[in-house]
Amino acid sequence: MPYLKGSLHVHTTFSDGAHTPEEMVKAYLDLGYDFVAITDHDYLIKPHYWESIPDRAGDLIVFKGIELEYPPLRFQHFGKILGERETLLIFNHPNQYRLSIAEVNRQIEVISREMKIHCLEVTDKGVYTKMYDTPDIPLPKIASDDSHTFDMCGWAWVEVQSQRDRDSILRAIKDGNFKIGLK
Repeated sequence: MPYLKGSLHVHTTFSDGAHTPEEMVKAYLDLGYDFVAITDHDYLIKPHYWESIPDRAGDLIVFKGIELEYPPLRFQHFGKILGERETLLIFNHPNQYRLSIAEVNRQIEVISREMKIHCLEVTDKGVYTKMYDTPDIPLPKIASDDSHTFDMCGWAWVEVQSQRDRDSILRAIKDGNFKIGLK
């Protein structure tokens, strides 16, 4: 089964990104990606957000998603990516908040009382943060570029071993059937 390359954390003009969903999708299509997830901030999205995210661009699969704040934990962000039936929840950029390993695990435990976190982002704006890529955090570790502009696209990604459909990709990530890539 081939590896599919994708980005799981992309922002657009629907929140604090510089480019439209169509422009960001085209940027990843031009980079040769197989899938991308649009994940604008929940507190900034504008009307018609969900219907403005395309389903595909040529062979590129486009996931609808959102970056949610979790106010009980000092506004910790996590990504929610929707498949057809599957949903993937990602604990986003712990380095941005300078969290210790113990604090990451505590926050994951608190959030998991309401919803299950499936994986942890070990990059911050595409830069690898080795500290979080540890078995002491018992989740699969993903990489993403958290792109807001074209120049941020392609810094970090996942390569998922799965069939070429939304639910298979999300299940493979949950199962740890992927590797991370860094520029």
